[in-house]
Amino acid sequence: MHLVTDVVSQVGRILRKEAALAKAEMGENLSRAGLAIGLLVGAVILGLVAVGVLAGAGVAALVSIGWAVHWAALAVGGGVALVAAILAAKGLHDLKPKRLMPNRSIANVKQDVALMKEQINA
Repeated sequence: MHLVTDVVSQVGRILRKEAALAKAEMGENLSRAGLAIGLLVGAVILGLVAVGVLAGAGVAALVSIGWAVHWAALAVGGGVALVAAILAAKGLHDLKPKRLMPNRSIANVKQDVALMKEQINA
């Protein structure tokens, strides 16, 4: 009976520690999510500003060296869109639920459960 009491006590203590670790890990992951949202906002702002600035200057420069206006506009717009797409992809990647899970805590709980099973069966 003493063994069962010790095991239950250990399980309670371990679960409290794992809950604290999971809470800390979720805080880190939420901070990362905040940064990812910031990257997405930055991508939108950069995309909008760059379209205005580069579209005018880039199209004018390309037209001045002999490009047709429509090809110059397409080239400049495509370059700006590519940069915005790269920033957006990085932000979306960091917001995936798999990246926000407390993976270390889950692995630790699985390891603790296996250890407890091993101790009970010993």
